[in-house]
Amino acid sequence: MGLFSLFKKGKPDAAATDGDDDAARLAANSEAQRAAANSQLQRDIARATALKIDAIEAAMEADIFNTPEPAWGSRPARPVLNAAPAPADNPATLPLLDASTTQLLADDEIPAPVADSATAPVVEESAILYANGQAAVAEQMLAGALAEAAAAGLGAQQDRTVWWLLFDLHQAQGQQEQFDSLSIDYASTFETSPPPWRGAGGAAAAPAAAPSGAPGASYAGVAPTQVFGAVLDAGAAAVIARVEAACAADAAVPLRLDFSAIASADAEGCALLLAALRSLQKQGRELIVVAAAELAALLQGRLTVGDRADGEAPWLLLLELLQLLNREKDFEEASMDYCVTFEVSPPPFVAPSKVATAARAAVPAAAAGKAADRFMLPAVVEGNCTALLDAVGAYAEQYPALVFDCSRLARLDFGAANLLLSRLQQLAADGRRVEFREVNHLVAALLRLLGYAGVARIFAHKY
Repeated sequence: MGLFSLFKKGKPDAAATDGDDDAARLAANSEAQRAAANSQLQRDIARATALKIDAIEAAMEADIFNTPEPAWGSRPARPVLNAAPAPADNPATLPLLDASTTQLLADDEIPAPVADSATAPVVEESAILYANGQAAVAEQMLAGALAEAAAAGLGAQQDRTVWWLLFDLHQAQGQQEQFDSLSIDYASTFETSPPPWRGAGGAAAAPAAAPSGAPGASYAGVAPTQVFGAVLDAGAAAVIARVEAACAADAAVPLRLDFSAIASADAEGCALLLAALRSLQKQGRELIVVAAAELAALLQGRLTVGDRADGEAPWLLLLELLQLLNREKDFEEASMDYCVTFEVSPPPFVAPSKVATAARAAVPAAAAGKAADRFMLPAVVEGNCTALLDAVGAYAEQYPALVFDCSRLARLDFGAANLLLSRLQQLAADGRRVEFREVNHLVAALLRLLGYAGVARIFAHKY
């Protein structure tokens, strides 16, 4: 081996040296990349963990503060608590018209809260548009607000006030197809049953469905209230006699039937009430039925498939109540049980006509007293409402508290609302209580916007 060969072996090859440097640099770069990727991964994991914690906290808040509302009339009655009388100078804690001063309000009797601050501008502007007869524009605004909430991914965390307004607008306009489409979106968003379609006799009776020429559509005045006792038995004949007398006195006046106090029922009482309800429907009487859902639940609890001991009357009364409530699916299920029990064909379902329903009051109305009578507002109040204001004044002369039944009120014109507010401010100057009951959410938003809360308590109808 030559000398130069020996020296050549001891000196690294230049190409090999360059390759080693490149390998070292690649290794270093790979390590840096791995470190950066690991750091990014840790940040992603931390961010995902934070988002998950936020989602859990949001879900917990939703469970506590935004529990989906039960179906209409499905909430059990809450017991009335006893407490010391509220101070007379504190109108916010005054008892209900029908309650004694030692009874507190249940949750169902607390006026609905105002809209969330994020949706308040849309709610207020759409209420004004609707009041001024621009229902189509109000509908577009409300639908746009829901679309924005969906795009933002708010889901079940969003305020439901906009939904309520749009449901009521569809009801008031007789738009059942749009109502049904909105119901599907509502059920998907909140994972709960949507509000039921009530039709022309619902809480927001449409002007189109209840034209001015229809019986009772333009009526404004006291709606006689007949209150049934705690037991629906043979004693109900006396109440039904008063119902018949009220019908004979004035065929155009809407009639209010209050079942809130009924706690038990027998076959004879069911037969009497069934005959009365069928007769009123045959006459085409306009009815406001209170606590029909609660009475139906009471009957369902005592009926057993195959048991004929009490005869057909309780079953047929149940079917009649479900029909008044426009609950066709429940009607069909109860009809099958009735058919199996008595081996006869059940009566067909007929959608109710000119019937409004209301949930049970926390405190039942005083039996057949003046305190039970409410002032019924017409389907539409607009323009110069001098006649209506005079009727309200006459009502105030006879009753210590003013309770307005808004179950038929579909729209209140902006100008008429201001005139009515001025009259109520005069009547409430002496501390007189004023309440608006069964108000649709469009009208309720308008009343709050105009400052009605300063003189009256506003109870929007429950969905």
